[in-house]
Amino acid sequence: MRVGVYIDGYNLYYGARGLMGGRGQAGWRWLDLRAMATRIVSQHSGWSSPTIERVIFCTASIDGTTNASGARDQTIYLRALRTARAVDVTEMGRYVSRVAVAPLATKGPNGRPVITTANWPIMVQDAAEQPVPGARFMVSVARREEKGSDVNVAAHLLLDLLHQRIDAAVVISNDSDLAYPIRQARDLIPIGLVNPQRGFPAGALNDRPTRGVGQHWWYQLTPADLTTCQLPDPIGPIHRPAGW
Repeated sequence: MRVGVYIDGYNLYYGARGLMGGRGQAGWRWLDLRAMATRIVSQHSGWSSPTIERVIFCTASIDGTTNASGARDQTIYLRALRTARAVDVTEMGRYVSRVAVAPLATKGPNGRPVITTANWPIMVQDAAEQPVPGARFMVSVARREEKGSDVNVAAHLLLDLLHQRIDAAVVISNDSDLAYPIRQARDLIPIGLVNPQRGFPAGALNDRPTRGVGQHWWYQLTPADLTTCQLPDPIGPIHRPAGW
């Protein structure tokens, strides 16, 4: 069974960082993506004689003008992945910087935003100096958004299906935007879905294990999947960045 693995790089990175206890924790970033996929598929898929045929890594370049060390470390890691043949394709998206305007809010108990409105001791007045209870505070903030990874994951998955390069697929992401292409793919081949985040899987990614051709499965990434699947250090002249 030829298995294609499709990885949303930033979904994996931020999920793994949360699993490992935060930003400063070392020992997991030098991740061997092929080894991790092999470990998960062999231990949890239940598929017959699976082999990892393709590993597609979809990410975006860190802006070196705002994060020089991050960009340098990312370049080293991408070189290491290629040298170790831990990926077959690296598909690069992009970052978009913009100013966003939105109501001031706090996080509610279910994680959803609760809009902050004017009330004593902080009140808004109109032009006649009369209070305006319930007025919203609008704020502008700088935002940097990673664009393209989810689309690239979906495109590679469906193109590999179209060209009959794979017999099954594993998607490593918890992005609900992937629900439609994954749902369509389940009608044609078995799909394994790996949630790299600590929280519950996105509801839109759930389905019946027997949908379409069946043999679908779901898995929650663990710290052991990260720490036991590290690239060699060094790989030729390439060394693991400090703190990784």
